[in-house]
Amino acid sequence: MAIRRVYPALALLFCFLAGPCSAQGAGNFGTWSFGTPIPEPWGEIVGASIGGKIFVLAGLDDHTFGPVGVVWEYDPASKAWTVKKKMPTPTHHVMTAVLDGKLYAFGGFKLPADVKAWQPTNYAWVYDPAQDSWKELAPMPTPRGAGQAVAVGGKIYVIGGGSSNLPGNPGAPINPRTAQIVVGTVEAYDPATNTWETRAPMPTPRNHFLAAAVDGKIYAIDGRIGTVFVTMSDVIDLVEEYDPATNHWTYKGRSPTNRGDVSGGVYNGKIYVAGGEYQDYQRKMSFWAVEAYDPKTETWEMLPHMQIARHGFAAAFLGNAFHVMGGSFQSDGMPNISTPTPTHEVYEVK
Repeated sequence: MAIRRVYPALALLFCFLAGPCSAQGAGNFGTWSFGTPIPEPWGEIVGASIGGKIFVLAGLDDHTFGPVGVVWEYDPASKAWTVKKKMPTPTHHVMTAVLDGKLYAFGGFKLPADVKAWQPTNYAWVYDPAQDSWKELAPMPTPRGAGQAVAVGGKIYVIGGGSSNLPGNPGAPINPRTAQIVVGTVEAYDPATNTWETRAPMPTPRNHFLAAAVDGKIYAIDGRIGTVFVTMSDVIDLVEEYDPATNHWTYKGRSPTNRGDVSGGVYNGKIYVAGGEYQDYQRKMSFWAVEAYDPKTETWEMLPHMQIARHGFAAAFLGNAFHVMGGSFQSDGMPNISTPTPTHEVYEVK
């Protein structure tokens, strides 16, 4: 199947021809503002809002291949960051979801003891912000990282990602030279019973994508296919919908921009998709595009872009304020230059 690429310069043409989006905000500069930077410049972090505050965790040291396991709390009242208790076992590309005021973290990659690689894990933890404490949960059935976790109806659905393709050992370390596989695996965690259930797989296996819930359904948007590593993969623009009630997936169309390693959030029934990265032999890029998807109308809206193109960053909503934090401004780094950024940007949704 041919992959359709819609780059920022062609986005308006895409909207005109295909009709799934509007151009509101396109080219409207100056609507983003800078907030308080995060304590350290890390990429492959994730974000979530709980109780009117933002929590950022995980992180990857590109030089060592190792996870850093940070946890930071942002208070919008003081506009200050506070360092909290680190992840019990640091991983990067961890999959997180918020349920009942607690932050759940699943899988991700750790650094093996004897090789420079990413090792898929099946860890499951819950973080209680009120106590600044972590608790270990029943392990995830399938070790993997770079997927997504979404809470719906009292359960958490861990979707997609990547792992080793070594026969019988999905948790074996991976790097660009080893066998690996991108999966559409869906496993549902029930906090009430501390148990897992296998659900219908996502039709298009992917990693480094965005998944979010609106009106009880989960939407998987964009993502990386082929492998986990950007240097050996391609990206897609597919939107697929999962209904937990019927355990069924449905194709819902395409986004305006195909990209991987995106972040985003949900506000007022719309899913906001921001940033990302892509590589091939001719190009090496990070994205600053921001687009909003309305599942009710199956339409897209182009919004003012971020001030800094970035991927592997944390994102979360506080009210109508969309916060993006950290990440890297250059796809796969540059020789002898540190590209992760501590910058924090905020966009007020009208």
